[in-house]
Amino acid sequence: MKRVLLITDGSCLGNPGPGGWACVLRFAGVAKEFFGYDPHTTNNRMELMAPIQGLLVLKEPCEVDITTDSEYVRQGITKWIVHWKRRHWWKKNRPVRNADLWIELDELAGIHRTNWSWTKGHAGHDDNNRCDWLAQNAARKQISSWADGRAHGALRHDLGPDYVPPNPQAGLFDGLGVVEDDPSDPG
Repeated sequence: MKRVLLITDGSCLGNPGPGGWACVLRFAGVAKEFFGYDPHTTNNRMELMAPIQGLLVLKEPCEVDITTDSEYVRQGITKWIVHWKRRHWWKKNRPVRNADLWIELDELAGIHRTNWSWTKGHAGHDDNNRCDWLAQNAARKQISSWADGRAHGALRHDLGPDYVPPNPQAGLFDGLGVVEDDPSDPG
């Protein structure tokens, strides 16, 4: 299995506002940069879009070491997602925020063997700093790395930011030992 490094970042000028995302893929001594935009979004959506787009460009299952400066993304995919999926993408009284992108990221992470790590943003990690610049530039200029200028590569489900997962029946999880919502989970 090929081992790939994926470094990601997202940016939003205002929150919400125009946003950008970027990632650097490293394999066998070669680095490739991908970046894109969204005219009206949030920072968390751009932080999610960066690893989604990085994983989408891989043509076969790989071992992927993913570095993000977003605790929202790292904890979401390694910790909180277990509870979100168990509740069909719902928290106690509302749908998980950005469920459309979490569904995409969860499926892609399942194809690959992923290892997630966090780095402090703007703190000397060269590839993270590069991603930060690319994401901010994409947000500011609303540009992408695709020749045809599209905002990002095609998503597998393309549910959209207004997607609301079907609400499970009341009482469906009663008696199953489902853990209450984690107060640190902003999802």
